[in-house]
Amino acid sequence: MHCPFCQHEDTRVIDSRLADDGATVRRRRECPQCGERFNTFETAELKLPAIVKSGERRESFDERKLRTSFERALQKRPVASHDVDAAVRAVIDDLRRSGEREVPSRYVGELVMRELKKLDQVAYVRFASVYRKFEDVHAFREEIEKLERDLPGLENLQLSLLGEAGAAAAAKRGHRKS
Repeated sequence: MHCPFCQHEDTRVIDSRLADDGATVRRRRECPQCGERFNTFETAELKLPAIVKSGERRESFDERKLRTSFERALQKRPVASHDVDAAVRAVIDDLRRSGEREVPSRYVGELVMRELKKLDQVAYVRFASVYRKFEDVHAFREEIEKLERDLPGLENLQLSLLGEAGAAAAAKRGHRKS
């Protein structure tokens, strides 16, 4: 590799380490000409499927768009950046494993929702509201109830999202079902 400082044609690797849970190799290099050191990162280049948007329009997969989707849903939520990185990698890994040349954008959306459900339930509902185009409070309520059924131990999630009045109504509904 050429030195980025003096353009010398050869540099030597002085240290190699795995990064990103083994998906990347970080190499520390040194230029014998000028003595400067720098890092390089090596990743396997695997072709990801094209994304088929609504209206049959196709576009290349863009990891930045995927990451932005996660970041918007998780804005102001207490989720560590390494957890977001892991979720993005999980979606990319699933797309690679699909073996498909093209996948519908709604498939990618479902993968994102699956990962958000694991990370943060509020972010999940936030993303679902946009992704599934919720029209009213009833749609939010249905999604929260579905989330509550899917993830045991989250009885208080719906109550906290709906507030005091929603908690009282939910408690009444719970007593009627008995």
